Amino acid sequence: MSTTTDTSGRTGAGRATIAARTLRTDRWWLPPLATFVAFVAWVAYATVRAFMQEYYFVSEYGYLTPFYSPCVSVGCVEGSSHFGTFLPDVWWLPYAAVSLPFLLLFRLTCYYYRKAYYRAFWLSPPACAVAEPHARYTGETRFPLILQNAHRYFFYLAAIVTLVNTYDAVLAFAKPGGGFGLGLGNIILVANVVLLWGYTASCHSCRSAVGGRLNHFSRHPVRYKMWTFVSKLNTRHSQYAWATLASLAITDFYVMAVSAGWISDLRIVG
Repeated sequence: MSTTTDTSGRTGAGRATIAARTLRTDRWWLPPLATFVAFVAWVAYATVRAFMQEYYFVSEYGYLTPFYSPCVSVGCVEGSSHFGTFLPDVWWLPYAAVSLPFLLLFRLTCYYYRKAYYRAFWLSPPACAVAEPHARYTGETRFPLILQNAHRYFFYLAAIVTLVNTYDAVLAFAKPGGGFGLGLGNIILVANVVLLWGYTASCHSCRSAVGGRLNHFSRHPVRYKMWTFVSKLNTRHSQYAWATLASLAITDFYVMAVSAGWISDLRIVG
């Protein structure tokens, strides 16, 4: 056991001098590796789809993939632009360029995602009781990590985008030719929106916005009930984070498959 000396000159037992990186004998490297592979695969798929600029809208049923929502490029196909078109149609600019940066920043600065990619990509640290390979640690006090402090603002912007996705899902129940329609695509779109709201509402910033800075919950019963509800969701934040990655990919792939004619939408009504 080594000894350390504090600023007052007193000595005491310090941390054990262990040459090994870790004394863990389990497969501690498996979770960060799995996270690394899953993130790389998802980012690769999402990047390819965002720049394909096709197979994103099913005009017959009004299905719009969340990867292209809102579609605001002048190249968007007819019926897919619910909020107007004002961006140029160039290959390097995604059709949903207005929303994608906010969604990316919201997830990059998310408390859970920070833990996940810090461990999986930066090995800082890769797991509990495993030493990290970095000689220095500056925390989130320098650029670009200091931008993590803006997470609460990205939360508000992401909430607006989720509202847009909700609008898209509801609008898809109205058939372009008139009348009500219900198909498997509608169910997938709604399920994705429900999970997105679960992830957004379970965010730590949402919990702070709802019940933060209250000294007496008894004087604010409505906000207290909201805070309690959000707090329960917050315990499942990591599960919602992964569930929404899966639901976004599934929703996008289904819309792409129907739009490309690979499969037909399973119609229930209309």
